[in-house]
Amino acid sequence: MLVAGFPAGSFQTNCYIVAPAAGEECVVIDPGQDAVEDLDALLREHRLKPVAVLLTHGHIDHVWSVAPVCGARDVPAWIHPEDRDLLSDPAKGFPPQAGEVFGGLKLSEPDDVRELADGAVLSLAGLELTVEHRPGHTRGSVTFRTPVEDSQVLFAGDLLFAGSIGRTDLPGGDYAAILRSLAKTLTLPDETTVLPGHGPQTTIGRERATNPFLRDVAPHAGPTRGL
Repeated sequence: MLVAGFPAGSFQTNCYIVAPAAGEECVVIDPGQDAVEDLDALLREHRLKPVAVLLTHGHIDHVWSVAPVCGARDVPAWIHPEDRDLLSDPAKGFPPQAGEVFGGLKLSEPDDVRELADGAVLSLAGLELTVEHRPGHTRGSVTFRTPVEDSQVLFAGDLLFAGSIGRTDLPGGDYAAILRSLAKTLTLPDETTVLPGHGPQTTIGRERATNPFLRDVAPHAGPTRGL
């Protein structure tokens, strides 16, 4: 399986492409701010044809470029229904004072938006991706999990980072909910590779052993990384 990515825009949000191999169809995950040019270069490098865009949640740093990417390739976007309204109204994901900053930004839904369901298995581009609803960072946060060789890869969005977890102080955030979501995610095998929405990759085993916010899956104070 081919997985490649890059940090997009000022938020440094990881945008990923996933394909069975070079020269085949692929899916795009979380095309953030100003992602189009770098994404196009990555697709050309690996000779890939996107068939869908998958969104781990609706915050603007993850969906900024979804409409132009989908429009240029005539492909659908997939998002959980709890976050769908953020595609066209990103200010809803921020407190009122921050929302004013994005008030003049005009985003729109792609022409074809499809809704994700917990436990669904998406068969796209020769891949099988299991959708798991993991609310807490936002109401509609999801992860995508796919097998690779004898293990699996988890696209975690802003649920889990290397050494940290997603913030819950923005509208739609819920600290108790993210703890429940993390508890479910930590049942995955230690060797599961975690590709987060920000920062470097990690593994479930490493985070279980070293992440200070996962002690007894009950951190004492929520972090403020990511959007």
